[in-house]
Amino acid sequence: MSANSPNPQAAKALGPLPALIFSSRWLQLPLYLGLILAQVVYVVLFGKELWHLIHDSLELTEQQIMLIVLALIDVVMISNLLVMVIVGGYETFVSRLGLQGHPDQPEWLSHVNASVLKVKLAMAIIGISSIHLLKTFIEAGSIGALPLCAEVAAGVKCTNTTAEGVMWQTIIHMTFIVSAIGIAWTDRIMQAGITRAKHPGAAH
Repeated sequence: MSANSPNPQAAKALGPLPALIFSSRWLQLPLYLGLILAQVVYVVLFGKELWHLIHDSLELTEQQIMLIVLALIDVVMISNLLVMVIVGGYETFVSRLGLQGHPDQPEWLSHVNASVLKVKLAMAIIGISSIHLLKTFIEAGSIGALPLCAEVAAGVKCTNTTAEGVMWQTIIHMTFIVSAIGIAWTDRIMQAGITRAKHPGAAH
């Protein structure tokens, strides 16, 4: 081995302070374990909603069944978001999972980084918001036809949906979409800058 060749062991050696700072990433481990427990809670919630749908299927109206199904989809999408944060976040910020070559490795994980993860999370949040907005639009037919639940006694058929609530939920959903577009656009500009820096002659 020549004197100028890099020494792998020397490259890995860190001083006490850099080693302490770099090791602090493991403080995130309890956070990801907590999200796994949250995933378990959502599995229980999904089972509860599914049992309600099956057990009362003959008594529920078509609209009620649709709302329960949307609630199930909502749980699944939030669960997918949790998996994305747990797997992608751990791989990006804590330690490699070593899934290369594994038959169940997620396709997106092979090229995930902080920027890609932000875009994917933004798209997942838009999907979840879309489900909530669809549920609100389905319930919007009860505006004016049913009294507000805050104004009637318990047990009386009522609604929590108001015209103002629908408007604000729509505005918030559009804000999510604009934010996701902004994040994706910013990421594209940054990637283009990195590409030009690595290949200065590529633009010509």
